Amino acid sequence: MSASTDLPSVSPSIKLDSESRKILGPAGNRVKVKEEEKEKESLKKKDLVEKKPKSFVKLVKRSPQIVVRKNDESADSSCSSKSSSSDGSSVKIPSFKKREKHDPNRLKLQGGEAPLTTLSIPFKRCDWITQFSDPLYVSFHDEEWGVPVHEDGKLFELLVLSQASAELTWPEILYKRDKFRKLFENFNPSSIAKFPEDRLLSGRRNGGLLLSEQKLRAIVGNAVALLKIQQEFGSFSSYCWRFLNHTPIKNGFRYRRQIPTKTPKSEAMSKDMMQRGFRCVGPIVVYSFMQISGMVNDHLISCFRYMECNSINVIKDPKQETDDLDE
Repeated sequence: MSASTDLPSVSPSIKLDSESRKILGPAGNRVKVKEEEKEKESLKKKDLVEKKPKSFVKLVKRSPQIVVRKNDESADSSCSSKSSSSDGSSVKIPSFKKREKHDPNRLKLQGGEAPLTTLSIPFKRCDWITQFSDPLYVSFHDEEWGVPVHEDGKLFELLVLSQASAELTWPEILYKRDKFRKLFENFNPSSIAKFPEDRLLSGRRNGGLLLSEQKLRAIVGNAVALLKIQQEFGSFSSYCWRFLNHTPIKNGFRYRRQIPTKTPKSEAMSKDMMQRGFRCVGPIVVYSFMQISGMVNDHLISCFRYMECNSINVIKDPKQETDDLDE
């Protein structure tokens, strides 16, 4: 053996591959491995970005809109379910449908559904009846004003109320109506004609009269004149209605300003009544009496009572029917 130490020779079949063996760094080969993995991931992302189609649709968040569909499609609160891109591709957009509650009041019309709405249309009345009118006055307009009357006692009551309208408003008269009926014994002409003066003016002690003394005395005198008319014509109704040929006048006014305060008919009746002993029965009072007793229908044509009063069957006076049969 020689003194010098010889290194063992490396077999030629064993070759060092620098690529297969990693060089250790100060912290080992872990840092190198992590860096290479990051580089691979970045390359993959880059490839994906390059492969991404150039044309794409950018989605924008929007609030749901109401879309009305044609061709019998129901309308709901939703966004469009599809949006087409420039290259023909479609992108689905989520829709936002509002859940509808079941409504039994719906009708199916031509494959679709339509809500059943009920409209409450208020009655149209004459212009002088407003939302601020007294309820009692409104009831008087809806139930009595313009309705033909043929009873003597009722006609005499309406004549007295028409006379009172020269001093009081109609709402005041209607609120005092029961007092009038109590004072004049339900407007019995036979009883009123015998009224003593102290009873007629007894209201002074109770805080005031219903009407002026002149009007109260005129009512007693008119009751006496009415009894004479009943003896001559058979009834006060027959006497009043003969001025109209026993047929109510059906006016057709559109506006309140067209309604007259007196007419030739009321002037003729007023003149004849005064000749027979009636007092405080001027043409204006008589025309008001004709209106509320239904001898004249002065409801405006837009009022629901106009057609109703026109459709009321007119009952002729029994004496008039007998005269017609005799002829």
